Amino acid sequence: MSDAAQPTAAEVRAAAEAVKTALDRHLAAVERRSGEDDPAVYEAFNQLAAAAEAYDELLYDRYDEVTPFEIPAAEDSLPPYAGPEEPNAISVLIRRDYAVVEPQRLQAQAQRVEAADYDDGTDASGTVHGALGVLFGEFEPDEIASRHKEFGLEEGDSTLWVTAADEPADPGEWLDAPFEQIDPQRVVCRFDVSAVFDEETDDGHDDTDDTDDNDEADDFEDALDLDGDEDLEPLDAER
Repeated sequence: MSDAAQPTAAEVRAAAEAVKTALDRHLAAVERRSGEDDPAVYEAFNQLAAAAEAYDELLYDRYDEVTPFEIPAAEDSLPPYAGPEEPNAISVLIRRDYAVVEPQRLQAQAQRVEAADYDDGTDASGTVHGALGVLFGEFEPDEIASRHKEFGLEEGDSTLWVTAADEPADPGEWLDAPFEQIDPQRVVCRFDVSAVFDEETDDGHDDTDDTDDNDEADDFEDALDLDGDEDLEPLDAER
């Protein structure tokens, strides 16, 4: 990080004070808790985790130092499960991010698809967004994930959420807003894959081992045989 972009000493100090305040709030919430799953304790816990993470990042950027705090992974920050014990239905929510690193390769692949499938002079692949539409319309998302380099794409973060439901949704009910009504307390399990885990290992931050989660996510997708039903709309991890 350049000197111009580094946080100031005052910003680091303010982040440290925020951690102290969050610690006091968390202890007060624990002392007043009404039960094992008190939502006030959960909220105070998340605030403390966020404050500690912000301080850790600023401290490292300014002074190249780290804290002994272990910031919980995203799957550990979910509230206690409060869905049905025996769900009658589930929803599998997936997001995969890609960077378009070779636009010419992407368009060339889309042009091959058009040449093989269309005889009417269609040229949707003439632009990058048009080429993406052609390829994602032709190939299943799982196939694109396994062949992304062939399409000029580079993998980014990905996440998979499994949520429980009382009954299957009516056909077409949620298609306009697929992730608006996620209830965190109905998330059965969650698996995240991110390069940030490797970066933290390299730069001296706490190491988060996601190997087992990656294997479990792959096994889960294979077992479900999603068959391209994955929806590529963004998943708001804060919901």
